[in-house]
This record gives sequence, structure tokens and C-alpha cells, in this order.
Amino acid sequence: MKKDTKGSSRTEVQKSARPGRVVYVQDAEYFEAPVAPPVPEEGRHAKVKKGFQAAGLILAMFCVITGAAYGLMTYYYSGRFFEGTTINGIDCSGMTAIAAEKAIADQVEDYRITIQARNVQPQTIDGEDINYKYASQGEILKLLKEQKPYEWITGLYQKRSYTIATKATFDKKLLQDEIRSLDAAQEENQIEPENAYVAFQNDRFEIVPETEGSELILKSAYQALSQAISGEDTQIDLGSEPSVYKAADLTSESEELQETVEAYNNMANASITYTFGDATETLDGSTIRSWLQFDEKGQLIDDEASFREHVRQYVAGLAEKYDTVGTERPFDATSGRTVYVYGSAYGWLMDQAAETEALIQAIRQGGQISRTPDYIMTANSYGYNDFGNTYIEVDLSFQYMYYYKDGALIFDSPIVSGMKVDPTRTTPSGVYKLYSKSSPAVLRGPMRPNGTYEYETHVTYWMPFNGGIGFHDANWQPYFGGDRWIYGGSHGCINLPYYSAQTLYSIIEYNVPIICFY
Repeated sequence: MKKDTKGSSRTEVQKSARPGRVVYVQDAEYFEAPVAPPVPEEGRHAKVKKGFQAAGLILAMFCVITGAAYGLMTYYYSGRFFEGTTINGIDCSGMTAIAAEKAIADQVEDYRITIQARNVQPQTIDGEDINYKYASQGEILKLLKEQKPYEWITGLYQKRSYTIATKATFDKKLLQDEIRSLDAAQEENQIEPENAYVAFQNDRFEIVPETEGSELILKSAYQALSQAISGEDTQIDLGSEPSVYKAADLTSESEELQETVEAYNNMANASITYTFGDATETLDGSTIRSWLQFDEKGQLIDDEASFREHVRQYVAGLAEKYDTVGTERPFDATSGRTVYVYGSAYGWLMDQAAETEALIQAIRQGGQISRTPDYIMTANSYGYNDFGNTYIEVDLSFQYMYYYKDGALIFDSPIVSGMKVDPTRTTPSGVYKLYSKSSPAVLRGPMRPNGTYEYETHVTYWMPFNGGIGFHDANWQPYFGGDRWIYGGSHGCINLPYYSAQTLYSIIEYNVPIICFY
């Protein structure tokens, strides 16, 4: 039995080596009736989460669809105008720039201009007659680019209105043809204007007003019409464009005519007296009136050119009688000879153009007037010997010079003039004036191709009177006077001993006549 017991115990011990199910028994005093097991917390959270996930999915799908639609519309309006957009009064909603340009072009090219002109009925020119075409300036594309596509939704409630400057082109040749075909341009409608003129009426000179004509200036008409078309004007009155029609050369407002009337009313009493030394010349009203032309009604024939020509001829007659520049006149030399000297740089020379204008004004002013003519050059005295008693005499044949002042000899000296045997170096004869003085000075000959001069000479006293010819000291000359000038003469200047040049420099006066002769 023990063995069996031991054996049995050994067997049980071996079985308990495998873990068995543990059973817990609750104390009876704490036992309660069975209830439904509670729902786990994790289960409730899962249901709520699933609800939110469904709602989020729906919202996400809505956002995606809405965003896609917004993005699609943003893309759509990236190349089109927003709803509610008008340009120059044209509804351009949803239009591309090209479509908007086309709409603007259709509006612009539907063009017509009405033309009014003098003495004819109004006429029109249609845009198609001159190939009137809209020319894009890029303004519409610029407006489109200024849009922010993502703001397209504002077009649903916000209106946008733009006004842009438009430009059109047209065929200039066609416009010229159209202008030529206008009634206003036809020959039968070309009436020349009449100038205002002076008439002798009621014993006095009066102005008869000008009359307006209808002679069209095609070039000016084209310019005016072209400008109007370029400005998109729909009508133009050529009659209000003064430059389009030929205008009267003289109007009743002309200052010239008013001065003419005043002058003519005074010229009956005009008397203009010129004095030339001991001689006088008087122009009176009777001579002046003989220069005018009147018709059978007593009207003055408006010929200003003829009147001016009479005055010019009168002045020319005075100049021919009293001018001495360019003439040859006798001169009594110190040597006792009488020589004839030609004066192109000295003498009386009337400014005929200036004197003509001055005399016209004097005639129109009227009254008793004494005048000294306007001169370009003047001399010391009137008469055949216009040198007077103050002059410098250069006797090139005798190689000597003299300076007379008020008839008295104040200076004389031997000289060396231009080389006689070399025609390019001779001193020209004539009558001149001193026009400058300088001390010291450098005299230069002609410039060579290499930039140097043929000669450069330093002098102490320089007194030019004929271009590059003048008086100066010449210490290189061995002697003065006699025959030195034949082979050892200057290049045209008058060489003087140093002290003679110094003395002459101190006493010589500007504009003194210098008479050079052989």
C-alpha cells in the first residue's frame, strides 16, 4: 500500500508539473446578481472617430472640388477679362485680349467724318474709303496682364470700366484722292481772295477791306483733315481753318497798309532835303506822287514793289552822284605831280539798301525833313578831293612818305616798300585806312603744308592798313629810300627806320586816309 501510495504520489507530482487552470472563487458575502457587462471605453471612441472621419472626408472632398473649380476658373481668367469688364463701352466679359481687340477694332473702324467747306454742301468720307484700320497699342493686353486671375470672383459683384486711347491708321494716298474729289477742291469753286487796298476817297487815302475767297490749299487741307481723322473727330469745318484757304496777302489790319495810308496822307506836304557838303538835293511831294499809280476812280494801284523801286532808283542816283569809293580821283602829290588814285577802301559809300528803307519811312512820315544818308564808309570831306587836309602820302616811286594834319606836315621819312622786281611782293597802290596798332608784333608769311611759315619776323611797331600790309620798323634794312626797294624790298609792307616807326606809332590816328601811289 505504501509503495502504491508512494507510487501514486509520484505519479501526481509528475502531472502537476504542467500548469493547470487557476479558478478564483468569490466570497459569498460579496456576491451580487449578474449584470450586463459595460461597453469598453475604446469602443465608444472608435464610433465617434469614425463619424468625424466621414465628415472630414466629405469636407475634404468639398474643398478639393471647390479648390479645383476655383483653380480652374483662375486658370480660365488668366487669359480672359473678368465678368463685368467694359472697355470703351464694350462688354468684354470673358473675352481674350484678341477678342477684345477685335471688338474695339469693329467699333473704331465704323468711322465716318463730315466735311464742311466754304460755298459748298457738306460731304462725308467713310473709313473704308481710306482703309481706316484700328492699330493696337497693346493697351488691352496690358489691362489683361494687370488682372490678378485669383481675384476672378470679384467680377461677379464688382464692375470694371476702362477707357483707353485708340489709334487707327489710314491710307494717306487714298485720303489725298478723297480730298481732290471734294467739291471744295474743284476748279469751279476756287475763288481767289482780294487784298485790302488803299483808295483815294473823299480827298484822303483810306483802306478798303479785303474779301474772303474759297481757293483751297490742298496740302493744308490734307494736313487739317489728316489731323482730324487721327484725333477720331467725326466732323471738321475747313472754313474755320485759316491755313486751309489762300488768304489775302494784305488785310485791313495790316500795319503796312495803315502806315501807307498815314504816309500817303502826309506825303503831299513831304519835303526831304539831303546835304552833301555845299550841295543839297530835295525830294518833294510832287515827285513822290509821280511814283504812284491811280485808276480812273482815284484808287491807288497797290504796287508796293513799284513804289520801292522808284525810291531805290532815286537813292541810287544820289549814290552815283556823290559816292567816291571805287572811283579814281586826282591827287596833288608833295613832289608836285598830279596823280590819279583809286580808292576801294576809302571814300564815301552810301548804304543804298538802308537809305532806301529810311527814305520810305521819311516819305510816309511826311513833313519837312533834313537827312544825312546812311553810309557804309565815310571820307574826310566832300568833293573830288575827299581826303581833306589830314592824310598820309606814300610815294612809292620816290620811296618817301609824308603825314599831313590839318594841312601841316607833321612827319616824313624815307621808306622801303615791296620788292619791285618780284610782282608777288609789290606794294599795291590805292587809298586805305589804318585799322589797328600793336607793339610788339610777329609778322608771318604764308603757311607751308607742314604747318610752318615762310617767314616769321619780330617787329616793335606794327600799323596795318591793307590786310597784311602795313607800316613797321625794319632794323635788317641797311638803308631806306633810294633804290633799296628794287632788289631788297619787303613782302609788300612799308619798312621804316626804327625811330621813324616809333614816332609814327605815337602820332598816327585810326581811319586816317593812307594814299599809296607810284
